[in-house]
Amino acid sequence: MKRTAVLFVCMGNICRSPLAEGIFSHILAARQMQDRFFVDSAGTGGWHAGDAPDPRSIDTARRHGIDISTQIARQFRQEDFEIFDLILAMDEKNLAHLRTLASDPQMQKLHLFSDYADGRRENVPDPYYGTGDGFETVYNMLLAGCMSMLEKIETGRAS
Repeated sequence: MKRTAVLFVCMGNICRSPLAEGIFSHILAARQMQDRFFVDSAGTGGWHAGDAPDPRSIDTARRHGIDISTQIARQFRQEDFEIFDLILAMDEKNLAHLRTLASDPQMQKLHLFSDYADGRRENVPDPYYGTGDGFETVYNMLLAGCMSMLEKIETGRAS
């Protein structure tokens, strides 16, 4: 059976998208479904490529029993359109950037995370310049969205 490949994308791949990758992977492992998915994250910008996630993202994930400390940031690549079935941008700005790189058939793979996950057209806010509370808010948004997204994929309700 082909694994469903899911890519989470934010700007630098150190705050939101690694947290989303960690949360979704954690949910899959808890349900013993990790062999049915390939999960990764990337950034539209490359300035953090090779870096670990932001320490505040690592701490937030750790408080919830998730270890994202070994993830390595990378920039989105054109070949990601061929590898991934779902490419989920954390906000409208990153979604617009990805759309400039996509061909017509590839556009079907691109979605705003919250819109795809739970039907709400809202950005997952970038907590980079904020306080630790912003990371907890993002965690809660991503957790709810990842759980909803998995249910939609599993029940065949995903678009």
